[in-house]
Amino acid sequence: MVNKKVTVTNRVGLHARPATFFIQKANEFKSSIWVEHDDRRVNAKSLLGILSLGIVKDTEIDIIANGADEKEAVEALVALLQKGFDGYPNT
Repeated sequence: MVNKKVTVTNRVGLHARPATFFIQKANEFKSSIWVEHDDRRVNAKSLLGILSLGIVKDTEIDIIANGADEKEAVEALVALLQKGFDGYPNT
């Protein structure tokens, strides 16, 4: 299991469009992946789960993965969040 803290830096947090891009990236991996915030853990491949966390700009979250490609999954999702979704439209 791999776990890493990251701060969401894009202007709208993980709402609607950026959450969709985040989920698409998570679905590229076979590992089970979760996002944890305020003692709540949701499936990183679930739009409703991600949206239910209400993650806004400058919120610190944990990304947790378990499986064959867990390290790569966490690294890719952390990189996406650290770049503030650069290159993604309307985020």
